[in-house]
Amino acid sequence: MKTPRASFSVKAVLFDFDGTLTAPGALDFSAIKQALGCPAHKPVLEFIESLTDYREQERAFFQLEHFEMSAAANAQPNRGAEELIQYLRAQDVRVGIISRNSRQAIHRSLQNFTGVTPSDFDVIIARDESINPKPSGDGILLAGERLGVTAADIVMVGDYIFDIQSGKDAGALTVFLTNRPEYDSLAIDSDYTISSLDELKGIIRLGLPLPPGKLPHDLLEVFLSECRCDDPSVLIGPGIGEDSAAVSIGPETVLTLTADPITFVTDAIAHYAVLINANDIATAGAIPRWFLASLLVPSGTTPSTIRQIMHELDTSCHQWGISLCGGHTEITDAVTRPLVSGMLVGTVPRHNLIDKRSMCRGDKVLLTKAVAVEGTAIIVREHGEQLRRLGMDDDELAECRRFISRIGILEEAALARDSKGVTALHDVTEGGLATALDELSRAGGRRIRVEVDKIPVLPQTEKVCRLLKLHPLGLIGSGSLLICCSPGCVKQLMDKMRGGNIMITAIGEVLEEGRGIEAVRKNVLTEWPCFAADEITRVLGSNDISSK
Repeated sequence: MKTPRASFSVKAVLFDFDGTLTAPGALDFSAIKQALGCPAHKPVLEFIESLTDYREQERAFFQLEHFEMSAAANAQPNRGAEELIQYLRAQDVRVGIISRNSRQAIHRSLQNFTGVTPSDFDVIIARDESINPKPSGDGILLAGERLGVTAADIVMVGDYIFDIQSGKDAGALTVFLTNRPEYDSLAIDSDYTISSLDELKGIIRLGLPLPPGKLPHDLLEVFLSECRCDDPSVLIGPGIGEDSAAVSIGPETVLTLTADPITFVTDAIAHYAVLINANDIATAGAIPRWFLASLLVPSGTTPSTIRQIMHELDTSCHQWGISLCGGHTEITDAVTRPLVSGMLVGTVPRHNLIDKRSMCRGDKVLLTKAVAVEGTAIIVREHGEQLRRLGMDDDELAECRRFISRIGILEEAALARDSKGVTALHDVTEGGLATALDELSRAGGRRIRVEVDKIPVLPQTEKVCRLLKLHPLGLIGSGSLLICCSPGCVKQLMDKMRGGNIMITAIGEVLEEGRGIEAVRKNVLTEWPCFAADEITRVLGSNDISSK
């Protein structure tokens, strides 16, 4: 597969028909050429149009249509074609056909499809049009005009060189389907080459708008695999579920580094910026030490606002023994609300570095505090009046607002760091516990069993989620720490946490090598939820998403 243009968007997909949406071989071009007397090296339509005798030309078109209709009666959908069309419709991508076949033959072939009809296509450009659909780009430009999209937002998919030439000519993204053994795909100058239509979904997805929140794990995994990090001093590099990077700077000392932006809750943005980054450093067993902040504020912001944010950054850093040692401040139209992007560095002796790859089968999975306390606090701070109207009283709302003081995990991380048997730490952030456990599984390279009945949900969180129809396992949850601990050390660790007034619950167990969550409820397997976006976005909207 060749590297395509740097970026692209997909609003429409145009398919060649014969051999692309239909299985190859229904139309025997060599037989057609032989019947018409067309030279082997010349395309059929161009040969017919070159005939100077009008009656001869008519007779040739009649023969071509006879061949096409016979083939159409026997044509079958190409493997994956119908599922692909349905997928595109579900993604709100416009779909069309651009073919050198006749419209009549296309409609006849579609009668052999079981789940797709002509009405599933927003446009069909056939040779009946006044223009030759291919190999020039005119047919694609015409389709784009009828679809209301530019050629740059169109993907042209076909199994013949003319399909790729027409797409290139119009400025569309091109995908070559290697259905024809006589073609050397390396000689076809397409943006992508695929061997089956099933592969097209992954390409299309790269051009579709993303929902707010974290980049989906499967995409992130692919993108990270394309990044190079071959420095031997990097002990923990980029990866799903890795809260921070770790770099050796000597025989005994390791630097841990993390970076996170804060884009919501403007009244607590500085507090969040420091604590969210500090949480990440603490999960490596490190001590947070040096903080840098890039502060972006919209045009029209007053100096007093910037001063207040800087004061809060300084206060929060001082509270946790962190040095605010640099950064950048800028007024820009690129943002509509203040944004703090923090970068924090910590240190840890090499023998104390906690690496999730140390997780072992049989380790117990523990959770501190309860799920979604952060999400509860944010929602009540932003939508307290709405929740009051739905039935929450002032005492409940006030208690939820105080949850903002619980989003740090530094105290429990320090206790875990100094305890025997701890093999992994991971803080719960955007996407809630459901996403955090999946990240922990991926980073540690092991499956995890979770007992859903044991997951702690505070009554205030349960009520907020019930009133707003949210799932607490998918709601942002900074302040909760996942801990993997060997079975023989669990009791001692839990006693230590409870002695420090930190709520802790055993919710699961580490399983064999692999990835994924095995959820049980009352000892019966149940589905573990997966969230495309944090549940908080359903309340706050796409412009108010969290830090990670």
